[in-house]
This record gives sequence, structure tokens and C-alpha cells, in this order.
Amino acid sequence: MDRGEEAAARQQISQLGKRDFQEQLNRLIRGFAADPGNPGSYASNGCVRCANCMFCTDCEGCYQCTHCVRCELCNSCSHCVESKSCHACAYCVQSENCTGSAYLVLCQNLSDSTYCFGCVGLSKKDFYILNVPFSRQEYFLVTKRLKKELGIGEPSGR
Repeated sequence: MDRGEEAAARQQISQLGKRDFQEQLNRLIRGFAADPGNPGSYASNGCVRCANCMFCTDCEGCYQCTHCVRCELCNSCSHCVESKSCHACAYCVQSENCTGSAYLVLCQNLSDSTYCFGCVGLSKKDFYILNVPFSRQEYFLVTKRLKKELGIGEPSGR
């Protein structure tokens, strides 16, 4: 769109009433929902509406993620599996709404934490299981057994 077209579009939009505005917005929403494209992505397979992602598989609505599998609405994540709405996380499995964290399994709403398993609402914590602190050695012994019993593998999530 050149400058003349942009000016004309701005003029037209500035004069829209409520009904016309809502019609235009709904048209944009329908068009976006119908386009499964992955702009700027590289070597991603089965992804829908992801942008600038690399080497991801079966993700939806992610942005700038790499090596993620079956994630939704994540951004700037790496090597996550079946996670949702995470930001700047790495190696998270079946986790949701986490930020700046790594090596989480079955966690929700964590920030700046690492090596947590089945935790909710923690911030700046390491080596926790069900919101209880463990030593590094205990953590790996207990989570190895729990992962096996729960059928959670790494990194494929199976």
C-alpha cells in the first residue's frame, strides 16, 4: 500500500460509524481465522497461524518459537511440548501461562522458575514438586519416577 492509498484508507476509517466499523472488524477476523499461514516461519510442520517460528511441529498461534511441539499461543519459547500461553520459556512440558522459566512439567502460572513439577503460582523457585521445595538430587529421583508413572517422556512429550 503506497502513501496515497494509506491516506485514503485512514480517511475512510476515520468516518466509519459503529455498524460499519464492526462489519470491517468482523471481516478482518474472519479473514485471519481462515488463513492458516505461517509467515516468516522455517521448517515448521503442521503449524497454524504461527509467525517467525523455526523447526516447530503442530503448533497454533505461536510467535518466534523454535523446536516446539503441539504448543498454543506461546511466544519466544524453545523446545516446549504441549504447552499453552507461555512466554520466554524453554524445555517446558504440558505447562500453561508460564514466563521466563525452564524445565517445567505440568506447571501453571510460574515465572522465573526452573525445574518445577506440578507447581502452580510460583515465582523465582527452583527444584519444587507440588509447590514443595526439594534438593536437586531428590528432585530428579522423584520426578524420574513420577514421569514414568504419568507417562510423560522428554522431549517428545510421550
